[in-house]
Amino acid sequence: MAVALVATVKLSAGDTSTSNPFFGTLSTVSPAELPAKSAELVSRADSKNRLATTADVVKAAVGLNPAAAAAIVGTIAQSTPEMASVAAATAVALVPKQAIAIARAAAAAAPSEAGKIVEAVCRVVPDAYQDVANTVAGVAPGAGKAILSGITAAIPALQEPIGKVLASYSGSNPSVSDVLGQVSPVTAITSLNGAPVAMTPAPAPHFGQPYIPSPPSTVNLQPSNGGQVPPGGRIYSSP
Repeated sequence: MAVALVATVKLSAGDTSTSNPFFGTLSTVSPAELPAKSAELVSRADSKNRLATTADVVKAAVGLNPAAAAAIVGTIAQSTPEMASVAAATAVALVPKQAIAIARAAAAAAPSEAGKIVEAVCRVVPDAYQDVANTVAGVAPGAGKAILSGITAAIPALQEPIGKVLASYSGSNPSVSDVLGQVSPVTAITSLNGAPVAMTPAPAPHFGQPYIPSPPSTVNLQPSNGGQVPPGGRIYSSP
């Protein structure tokens, strides 16, 4: 479903107010009523069209009031938990700078969907996987395994390193921050075709001991090489 969601978001990224069937309805409500009205539209949709409806409703609502993105997603997630990941990913695609706040709102309203929320959001902004995962874990502390599974589903390059850490982990609910802290740093980017790709950054430069040049060869001074010394020697204290 997450893969289908990302495809749906990308295909409809160019939607306008005239092509979105919910823009007209949502444009008539006040900003304060926008989250609740959005949630109502999603909850009333039939099961066959609910995914597409959620994406369209979020796009229309966030387009009307981008600052309310987290509130819109949180309200939808609370009324229709199974659509929390869809709403979150759609909103993040529109306002990626609010990814953390949106993921937090979705997970707080639907903690049982924490893993799916992390997967869906990380597919949109894979480079923010650590912040997204740790934020969701903070509001859904019992969903450690689901959250880590969501990361590996969204970013396959992390499956092996996370799996190795989990193999030596004792406990039924792993700490997300502890596990990710033991995984080698990975910068996740999105390739040209939209698939998440993980690239390991170049190692930091290594600096050795300071360079000390070899001392010059010793020069023996001969009396014959010096200048003439006036009678009484040199008076160094004189100006």
